[in-house]
Amino acid sequence: MSRRSGILEFAVLGLLRESPMHGYELRKRLNTSLGVFRAFSYGTLYPCLKTLVANGWLIEEPGNETEPAPLTGRRAKIVYRLTTEGKEHFEQLLSQTGPDAYEDETFAARFAFFGQTSRDVRMRVLEGRRSRLEERLEKMRVSLVRTRERLDDYTLELQRHGMESVEREVRWLNELIESERAGRDLKGSAPGEPGSIDTTSGSSGGLPRPGDAPRPDTPGDTAT
Repeated sequence: MSRRSGILEFAVLGLLRESPMHGYELRKRLNTSLGVFRAFSYGTLYPCLKTLVANGWLIEEPGNETEPAPLTGRRAKIVYRLTTEGKEHFEQLLSQTGPDAYEDETFAARFAFFGQTSRDVRMRVLEGRRSRLEERLEKMRVSLVRTRERLDDYTLELQRHGMESVEREVRWLNELIESERAGRDLKGSAPGEPGSIDTTSGSSGGLPRPGDAPRPDTPGDTAT
């Protein structure tokens, strides 16, 4: 299974843990609530659903025939429900804190389900993400010092812009980690108070935006 397919399966299981949905509803939630999946299509979603059904993690049920189908065809009439095995599998995925939980391609999806994740797991994921970004930031700084004289003004500015983007996310992670350590609930914090993190706006559909600014490739920094 590719990492991207694994992320989609994780998100589908997480959404269906909240309530059963049909394919159209799932795609809408993936696109609007989980902005990282904005480019996913039915051609990607339905094979994923079939795989989850085959694994015994979902079951298919007939939908309410009185509801108008949002799309033509039979697919909109099938409702997907999480099984007991599927719930257990999702909880197992939620407990994982290795690199796959905080890499660029996976962190936003994991963060979207932090409300269903235990505090100690959240802490380990946040600290892992911060450590990874601090390593990246150091490589970017070293690269900038080494190549500064060979870069034109625009390329140099792009390098600086990329560094600032990483620095912003590190500061954001520091605030989240501080809130977790203090036992503060983000939803319970008033805007502007320490620990109050705004994840409701922006192009990421309510998710953290580590990629809201382009990160230029730098020597020694491997893609994730």
